Amino acid sequence: MTTRACPCGLPEPYETCCGRCHSGAAAAPTAEALMRSRYSAFVQRDAGYLLRTWHPRTRPARIDLDPAMRWTGLEILETGAGSAFHTTGTVTFRASYRGGSLHERSRFERVDGAWVYVDGDFLD
Repeated sequence: MTTRACPCGLPEPYETCCGRCHSGAAAAPTAEALMRSRYSAFVQRDAGYLLRTWHPRTRPARIDLDPAMRWTGLEILETGAGSAFHTTGTVTFRASYRGGSLHERSRFERVDGAWVYVDGDFLD
């Protein structure tokens, strides 16, 4: 049996990379790590994780994930702050899907010590 690399683009297996965040066994230590885990949650269609990691101020009541959407890759283009020593951060990324891509600069904050997604600006 072969283990596939995590959908977030890092070479670790999903179970020891973003899967740990999705299961609650680990928390994302940086804004970039949270961005990667959220992308993987879109790939895995894990709406619960996406809602749990969304800032309470901007979180929607629910999200509906399109079962036909096929995410094909994540490219981190730039990060600003967002380390273990910061309370805010940004991640600019391109997420590819079958038929196109999404280019966004996302904003993240810490809430009770945990990184959460606040909102983002579409760039293309």
